[in-house]
Parts: sequence; C-alpha cells; structure tokens
Amino acid sequence: MPNLFKLLVLPITVSFIIAYLATPFVIKFANWAGIIDNPKIKKHPKKIHTYPVPRGGGIAIFLSVFVSSLLFLPIDKHLIGILLGAVVLTIIGTLDDKYDINPYVRLAVQFLAASIPIIFGIGIAFITNPLSGGIIDLTSIKINFSLFGETRSILLLADIFALFWIVSLMNFLNMGAKGVDGQLPGVAAISALIIATLSLKFSADITQWPIIILAAITAGAYLGFLPWNFFPQKIMPAFSGSSLAGYLLAVLSILSTTKVGALFVVLGVPLIDTGYTIVRRIFSGKSPVWGDRGHLHHRLLDLGLTKKQVVYLYWGATGILGILALYLNSSFKLYTIIGVAVFVGGLLLWLTWRSK
Repeated sequence: MPNLFKLLVLPITVSFIIAYLATPFVIKFANWAGIIDNPKIKKHPKKIHTYPVPRGGGIAIFLSVFVSSLLFLPIDKHLIGILLGAVVLTIIGTLDDKYDINPYVRLAVQFLAASIPIIFGIGIAFITNPLSGGIIDLTSIKINFSLFGETRSILLLADIFALFWIVSLMNFLNMGAKGVDGQLPGVAAISALIIATLSLKFSADITQWPIIILAAITAGAYLGFLPWNFFPQKIMPAFSGSSLAGYLLAVLSILSTTKVGALFVVLGVPLIDTGYTIVRRIFSGKSPVWGDRGHLHHRLLDLGLTKKQVVYLYWGATGILGILALYLNSSFKLYTIIGVAVFVGGLLLWLTWRSK
C-alpha cells in the first residue's frame, strides 16, 4: 500500500509553500524589471483588468516545481528532460511577458521545449480507439540510428503525436484558460489533482509513484500561486505560467495511465472554447494566434457575471468533468467531449446573439 502522505500530501504542501512564498519576490522583481501589463499603455480588447498588474507568474511556479521535483523525485532522464523543457518555456515566457514576442516566434520555441522531454524518452506509444476500445499502436514506424556507439530509435508517429499534443495543450490553455483573475491556477491545480487521483488507482505499480508526486507538485505550485492571482489579482500567470501549465499537464497525461482522453475531458471547456475561437478567427480572415474578446469567459462577463462567478464556473466545470473522467471508459469519454462541444458551442452562439 503506497504511503499517501509521501506521495501526495507532503509534495503538494511543500510545493504550495514554495510558490506562495516565492510569488511576492517575483512581484517585486517584475515591478523592478518593468514586466508590467498596463492596460492604459498597451490597449487590447481581450484585456479585462483596469490597473497595472505585474506579469511573470510562471517564474514562481517554475521555482516551486523545480525545487520540489529535486526534493521528492529521482533524478532520471525523464525528470531531466521535463525540467529542461520547463526552463526553456520559463525563459521564453518571461521574455514574452516583458516584450510581447511575436506569437509565431513563441510557437517555434514551444516546439523546441516540447521536443526536449520527447528526446529524453517521453512519448505516446499507443492510444485507445474510443469507438472499438482497441489499441492503436503508434510505435510501428521506427527510424534507427547510431549515437555515441549505441543504436537508438525514433518512434516517428508516437513522437509526432506527443509533440503536437504538448504544444497544442500549451496554446489552448494560454488562449482559453487565463483570461480572468484566478482562472488558470485553479483549472491547472484541479486538472493535476485529477491526474494524481487517476494514477493512484494504479499505485500498486511503483512506476506510477513519480507521476503521482509530479502531479501533486504541479497542483501545489498552482495552488500556492492562486492567492496572489485571485481577484483582485496582484500578479498574472501570463504566457509563462499558462505555457508551463499546459506543458506539465500534457507531459503528466503522457506519463500516466490517464493518457490524452481523460485530460481532454477534464479540460473540455477551455479546450473546446479555444477550438471554436480558432475556427471563428480563421473564417473571419484573422490570424488564429492573435487575441480578441470572443472567448467564453469574455462572453460571460459581458452577460453580467462577475469575475469571481466566471472563475467559479470554470473551476466547477473542470471539477465535475474531472470526477466523470475518473470513471468513464474510452467510448464515454468521446461522448462526453462531444456533449461538451455541443453545449459550449451552443452557449457561445447564444451569448454572441444576445450581445448584438
């Protein structure tokens, strides 16, 4: 029987404390370095805050994840790959928080960061066919090569699938889950806790223990950051914090027994909302990566809901879908995702029509 205190309680507590204590220093650093989002200087329709707010929240979250991982996890090639990718994301994210880097440059660096854990051996070897329940093997196409006197293999389909899954989740969370004070850290923490809970179901396999710990560390880091980001926010997670959330959750879903389907269900609302937003922008002749005021959280605010109410709705939806994901098989996960897509799409259409 695994020790839940060591696997879950202690890592999440330490990670929470580190993030909570580190964030005020990051706020001071952001003010000193001019990493500030001032809506009066940098006007944009997607912005809903009315006063200058420091950005760069990803720094505090990264420090928490980095230190806690070294304290609680074995330093193997997987952890090294994960942390190196996180370093790259934190650097580019902080630079973007300061200088508003071109989105396509950010995307290129995200692909670089996502490729690092894959190079270190993290990939999606198979996926479950939601229609038949069978297994789709992604390891069938291999490219063998010699490196440092050893024969190595690139699992082409598995690695490409993992690469696009990680990058997609980074961008979808950045676009659809961080518009309102407290929205992102709450959604990220709930999702990480669901992954930890799902992995606990297979905790008789000790290879799941590091995944449970990393999920707990991720949840603790975002929970520790949450009090500083909750309304009225004193710092934003910004691009650095949202990219790191998508990256860590995507990697955890690959490493754990939860895989892609369960996490897609848990994050159904922001993922589907972002998917609709991308399609809407493309059909409007706009770039899919340039922000606007058309996300679900914007529409709900325009409806008259307060920021706290919108955040509670997102947290509640994530929690409910997470509980469902604990018990659904592959087929019902697909049906749930379709149901969420229909509901969110219908809600967006109604809110858009109502605002005209």
